[in-house]
Amino acid sequence: MADSKPQPSPEDASIDLDLAFSADPQLPPELMAAAGPWCAPPGAEAAWQELLTGWLQQLQAELAAPLQAPAYSLGLSLVADGEIAELNSDWRAKPGPTDVLAFAAQDDDLDGAPAMPMDGCLELGDIVISLETAARQAPEHGNTLEQELLFLASHGLLHLLGWDHPDQPSLTAMLQRQEDLCTRVNVLGSGSNPGL
Repeated sequence: MADSKPQPSPEDASIDLDLAFSADPQLPPELMAAAGPWCAPPGAEAAWQELLTGWLQQLQAELAAPLQAPAYSLGLSLVADGEIAELNSDWRAKPGPTDVLAFAAQDDDLDGAPAMPMDGCLELGDIVISLETAARQAPEHGNTLEQELLFLASHGLLHLLGWDHPDQPSLTAMLQRQEDLCTRVNVLGSGSNPGL
């Protein structure tokens, strides 16, 4: 006789996340305060852990099969403009700071290898956000600094999961998916549309 219990949807499945979070201690104190729980120790890592785990659960059904996993590992760093400008120059050959960079570990272009779990976790890569750039552009997008940080984190996470925006339709779809993620956790409702 078949089991009649409803099977959990991928979104309901429990996801484990091994998160390495850091915030540059040299960031301006007023910006760290304005970032609220997303930058203040010791609770910032737990706040990001909960948020990113929730997003990964929401995204499970949309992911390519090699990226669907019960456990993930990723890094998230909040840095100053100087550090992100250096990364932007080194990795993208672009001058000056940017708002967010994503370094995808499962990008086929990096080494051609298929997605492989390490220590039971699928390594996604790293998201680096400039707190200073986020603070400057938040008012332009009608966001608080907290909202802008979460919008940028969602952008970085989608890049780690294979999303890209080489043209306007794909950028529009990606920005809409970011807003959907943020709205579902009640952190963004401004209709922001950063020029990423």
